Amino acid sequence: MHQSRVIRNIGLGIENLLLHKLRSFLTMLGVVFGVGSVVAMLSVGEGASKEAMEQIRMLGSNNIIISSIKPVEEDSTVTTEAMLSMFGLTYHDYERLRETFPAVQQIAPVKLMRKETRLGSRAMELRIVGTTEAWFELVPREIVAGRVLRREDQDNFNAVAVLTEFGARRILATQNTIGQSIRIGSDSFEVVGIVKSESGQAGNMQIPDQDVDVYIPMRVLQQYFGDINVTRSAGTQIRERVELHQIIAQIDDIKNVEATAEAIERMLERFHRRREYQMSVPLALLRQAEATKRTFNIVLGSIAGISLLVGGIGIMNIMLASVTERTREIGIRRAIGAKRRQIIGQFLIETVVLSTLGGLVGIALGVLTPLLITYFSGMPTVLTPMSIFLPMFISISIGIVFGLYPAANAARVDPIVALRHE
Repeated sequence: MHQSRVIRNIGLGIENLLLHKLRSFLTMLGVVFGVGSVVAMLSVGEGASKEAMEQIRMLGSNNIIISSIKPVEEDSTVTTEAMLSMFGLTYHDYERLRETFPAVQQIAPVKLMRKETRLGSRAMELRIVGTTEAWFELVPREIVAGRVLRREDQDNFNAVAVLTEFGARRILATQNTIGQSIRIGSDSFEVVGIVKSESGQAGNMQIPDQDVDVYIPMRVLQQYFGDINVTRSAGTQIRERVELHQIIAQIDDIKNVEATAEAIERMLERFHRRREYQMSVPLALLRQAEATKRTFNIVLGSIAGISLLVGGIGIMNIMLASVTERTREIGIRRAIGAKRRQIIGQFLIETVVLSTLGGLVGIALGVLTPLLITYFSGMPTVLTPMSIFLPMFISISIGIVFGLYPAANAARVDPIVALRHE
């Protein structure tokens, strides 16, 4: 009996709304745009946060990345005769990290240079990455063809190279890929593998690999190219001696990452009197990104929630006008025995129907908007259940909250006065 009465009241509510289609539609628009903006904003924010966190995860949550940086002051380390700048991490730093800290499970040294790479008439400048086989375990990338560096390449001083897919397409072109001989500088290297790479920023941290990388064994780079890098530009020549540009250390347990990072920091301070290195901890960046994501979602949700609030005020305004228009109808219903709670229920159902319909249309609009953003701009967007159910719950709640006052006003109408109303 109660259920059938509710269904009948819902039917009456929809029927009354359809009597004023344009007014009901315009009233509903506030909720439509409010819900749509909440869904769209949360999706865009979630997509941006997810992309940033994925890039940070690519660095490895258990990894610590130490990079050489050029100090601001160049006092005693620059010799005026040779104009040689000396700074950064050393081979001894690598050995100390490997032997001193039991929490360091695996470690990879990285030495970087830029050299012209040639195959026949094709040439381009690539970034030469001298490293060990541990690099490809600490910075895992998909193998497109062949293999990555192995321990025997390092031990036997094998002149082998692993190209990124970007470099392989431009250097090798239509040639056979694996087994091809390319020239790096003035030396020949055999291509043994091709890998995909990721480039860009993860927070304020540069991702270790780039599209223009070619990987060769560390010992081979030392033997062929040495430790001094010469850069010529605009008639000037810059000579820098950097033994290691990066050291990537993998910690055995995520719980030990931050403590080990502090210990490594203290050790490096003992052996480097200047700040010629920078330490990056992806785990700390990941936590910061997650905190930023929560704040971002709250701000976006609050801004879009204002639209919903405006929509709710619009519903309340229209329902108050509806109560005035239907005063005589209310009086007749009260005169034939309708109770106050039934009058409240009737008007409340109308507002909830209005806000629910607006919420459903708004969700459809909100789901479509991120898809269009992704399609036209390439910006990633992510729809989550929370970004759909939360706005819908809020829109229904708004219908109840902003419908209570007009419904209560309708229930307080004196039947006698209402029957005399014109």
